[in-house]
Amino acid sequence: MKRGIGSEDTEAPELAISAGKVCFIIAKAHGFDVKVAVTEPDAGSNPTDDGEVAVLQDHDDDPVREELGSLISDLSVDEQIDLVALTWLGRDDGKAVDWDEVRQQAAYAHNRHTADYLCGNPLLGDHLAAGLDALGLSCPD
Repeated sequence: MKRGIGSEDTEAPELAISAGKVCFIIAKAHGFDVKVAVTEPDAGSNPTDDGEVAVLQDHDDDPVREELGSLISDLSVDEQIDLVALTWLGRDDGKAVDWDEVRQQAAYAHNRHTADYLCGNPLLGDHLAAGLDALGLSCPD
């Protein structure tokens, strides 16, 4: 069931980024969101078991974080702006009917740190999914 301004008679706004790309970023963000802070950098435990725990910990050189950041950095400026606007929409910083205004604010705020900004959001995947939903769009199940 579609909700938001893309449902029924009202057309969803045309995005510079495809819903498929947003859904892929959502999946990657959810993979990064499940990480937990490193509690003991050198616990002195059995080295054969450490790899299983380390994969769930959030390290500075985390490959999932690096991949997510690269995905976002490789997007065009317009796609990055849409991603920020969708995030803001998903965290209730605007309403779907005000999409043009929310996107304009995202364009004004855009800079070369967009990937870091978005990756620093611990609920990025959830906010993007909610932003798509507000526009009447969704990811396939």
